[in-house]
Amino acid sequence: MFEEARIQVDPHTLERAEERGTNEAEVHDVLQTGVPIPGKLGREGKAKIYDFKRVRNGKYFEQKRVEVFYTIEGQTWVTVTVYVYFGKWGS
Repeated sequence: MFEEARIQVDPHTLERAEERGTNEAEVHDVLQTGVPIPGKLGREGKAKIYDFKRVRNGKYFEQKRVEVFYTIEGQTWVTVTVYVYFGKWGS
């Protein structure tokens, strides 16, 4: 697990998080407990699936998948962006 000071959430990431259906707490959680996923352009990624069980944009979704992409600068993980997908994955 990573200390809080080692994660820097960029303001761009926070803007996208709000627009896309997640928040800063989930961004931190994904980075600390999510599973690694491939990134592009020298970036790393992590993802985590959350129960959602709500309506978003007029449609009901069981789960959401939050993907956070970041770079590593020294001892600090600096977020680049976040993506959120709504649907159902596995059991």
